[in-house]
Amino acid sequence: MLAYLIRRLFAAAVMLVVIVLVVFSIFFLVPKWAGVDIATSFVGKQADPHAVEAVREKLGLSDPIYAQVWHFFKGIFVGRTYAAGGDVTHCAAPCFGYSFRSEQAVWPVLTDRFPVTLGLALGAAVLWLVFGVAAGVLSALKRGSLWDRGAMVVALSGVSLPIYFTGLLASSIFVFGLHWMDGKYVSISDSFTGWLGGMILPWVTLAFLYAAMYARITRATMMEVLGEDYIRTARAKGLAEQVVIGKHAMRSTMTPILTMLGMDLGALIGGAILTETTFSIPGLGQAVLTAIKNQDLPIILGVTLITSLAVLVANLVVDILYAVIDPRVRLS
Repeated sequence: MLAYLIRRLFAAAVMLVVIVLVVFSIFFLVPKWAGVDIATSFVGKQADPHAVEAVREKLGLSDPIYAQVWHFFKGIFVGRTYAAGGDVTHCAAPCFGYSFRSEQAVWPVLTDRFPVTLGLALGAAVLWLVFGVAAGVLSALKRGSLWDRGAMVVALSGVSLPIYFTGLLASSIFVFGLHWMDGKYVSISDSFTGWLGGMILPWVTLAFLYAAMYARITRATMMEVLGEDYIRTARAKGLAEQVVIGKHAMRSTMTPILTMLGMDLGALIGGAILTETTFSIPGLGQAVLTAIKNQDLPIILGVTLITSLAVLVANLVVDILYAVIDPRVRLS
């Protein structure tokens, strides 16, 4: 198990370097190859020429590529100082960039918005795992029944309907129609009950989309597993049905579910843009949407990095859970 964990951590470290290089290339090299003035992109098209030249000097855009990559990578871990003449700006570690438009480091913006998005993603993940997996297992065990057909129709509807439609529909019914909720986001530091009440509708709306996909994949996987020889052997030995399903069948069924969870949860932690915009939740998704409107490139760069890192960490956790669920994984 220790050797497996060391291999995964080493692979994650290598992938971290690759992610930083790819993000740097997307934001600094590709625009340069396309003939775009990168300094202008960082301060806005209406910026003063002297301000553009100052940003170009601060970012070191005239330096060799390897020097730019090193400063960018080093800034994430030890911080970075942007200097142009007598104008010096320090970005403390971890430095995910500096917005010269709003004159603030990107990292405080990310840390302010990250807990909001994390609460949204984790709450919705719990709901879609519980209800999606349960619905998929029951559909597989009652294949062809009225429950199976009804659950799959609901699942198909959940996959087909966009989040901004179900979100607005849910708000119109429960907020403006029945007046069961006020539909306003409240910070958890201000009121836990207010935060909980404001997050229920976004959780349910977001979970409805993902629970539908998890129900379908769970049903398909469970039906395949139930036809395996070891399941028939377990039943032939006289084991109780709940033991056969819970101890034997579910362990194999959970593998693709964990794979999906790692990707979905990592992506959501990076910002559920549609959900946060629909319910006016001040998370990373809303921050990056505002940055796109304002052409605030450093904020977009920072959210891109944090999203990539979230997916990396989520998949690392999934790899470890693989070894816990299936001993064959850690022996491979």
